[in-house]
Amino acid sequence: MTKDELFQTIQQKKSYLCIGLDSDMEQIPGHLQSKVDPAFYFNKAIVDLTHDVCVGYKINTAFYEVQGNKGWRSLEKTAGYIREKYPENFLIADVKRSDIGNTARQYAETFFSRLDFDAVTLSPYMGKDSVEPFLAYKGKWSILLGLTSNPGANDFQLTATDQPEEYLFERVIKTASQWGTTENMMFVAGATQTHYLEGIRQIIPDHFLLVPGIGAQGGNLQELSRAGLNQQGGLLVNASRSIIFSDPSKSFDVTARDQAMKINKQMERLLSEKKLLANP
Repeated sequence: MTKDELFQTIQQKKSYLCIGLDSDMEQIPGHLQSKVDPAFYFNKAIVDLTHDVCVGYKINTAFYEVQGNKGWRSLEKTAGYIREKYPENFLIADVKRSDIGNTARQYAETFFSRLDFDAVTLSPYMGKDSVEPFLAYKGKWSILLGLTSNPGANDFQLTATDQPEEYLFERVIKTASQWGTTENMMFVAGATQTHYLEGIRQIIPDHFLLVPGIGAQGGNLQELSRAGLNQQGGLLVNASRSIIFSDPSKSFDVTARDQAMKINKQMERLLSEKKLLANP
């Protein structure tokens, strides 16, 4: 999916919501637990009722890998279902991989060729050669960790460099943004770090940002959107638990849609404020 195509999807759906399918088996509603593949049936139900109000899905592989072979099959089936039935949705593999060239090439082949994800999340801290194999895939995206939303971000990302008034995360974004282009590279900017978004936008005004942390983590959608939206949208805002686990009953999918719709309506208003909707 190109940058223009992603922006067109945002305009058409009046949304830049990405739904995280962090399908924790312990939180999947009880009536699905007897299914042969509870995680897939759960994901399928969520996707079927939310595909038109979001622009993409982020699959955190940890929640599948923990189940061994069975979990990996659930991941493959979920990715395949979204790709086949709702190909307009941007599909992210949240893997946060980082390794040297030969190994990185295998990861890229797995998630881009075998599973056909549009994007993968990566850690840039091993340097350019750990990211380059992913950038070789035309039409695919590398999403690099910039400034994350967890409390531990303070341990390293917010330490000062040898340059005046520069944090380590800013050095990383400045350097890594030169490895790719605005057509194949995004950065993670946590929603709980909104006060740094304006500075990030000064460094990379035209890149897309993946922003996790609204909902359960408490990020403010209005604040981060006003700081982070650019003239081509430029934001994918992720919500996971606050949508998919908002109701443990048999109506979980209906409630998930309601929660997604609430965010969608807020996003429509914020896109209108920025004059980014083709047909407001």
